[in-house]
Amino acid sequence: MKVLGINCSPRKGGNTELLINEVFKSLEIKGIKTEFFQLGGKDVNGCIACMKCREKKDGMCHQKNEVINKCIERILKSDAIIIGSPVYNADVTADAKAFLEVSSFALGGAGKPLKHMPGAAVIAVRRAGAIHAFDTINHFFLINEMIIPGSSYWNIAIGREKGEVLKDEEGMKTMKVLGENMAWLLKKIK
Repeated sequence: MKVLGINCSPRKGGNTELLINEVFKSLEIKGIKTEFFQLGGKDVNGCIACMKCREKKDGMCHQKNEVINKCIERILKSDAIIIGSPVYNADVTADAKAFLEVSSFALGGAGKPLKHMPGAAVIAVRRAGAIHAFDTINHFFLINEMIIPGSSYWNIAIGREKGEVLKDEEGMKTMKVLGENMAWLLKKIK
């Protein structure tokens, strides 16, 4: 079994990446393989409603969205996904939003291949907007008929500068428990 972690933060090595890696630790302890995909900060574009994905029904974007298509290919080879984003202006990053709308529309046209796949959001936040960002990603999971595992709290951790989330003990515990619960869920459904 494998879980793909998608980092929608443009900050490589930043707080969002640290959170995804914390979830990965719990998954790996339980024998689940992990793969990291850096999406944030790369050339991604939002959906322009060209409808080509719906005509071809292949789950891919037919505009210049190679990064999103590579991510979709990796998702389809995974058993579960984690989507991580920092909070920008009280929501997910623009890269996260582009990924969510393009992949959801393209995959929806391919017959919803993510149905029953576990998916979890992780959010790095300085102060406000975490629940809204968390909800944005969860809407992606729900419209794709995915299963959302819970944790000991909402999957958020507080920190602005690189590494500050590591000081948020409750946030880090939440990531650990999320990984444990995702591993349990994967073993139950596989």
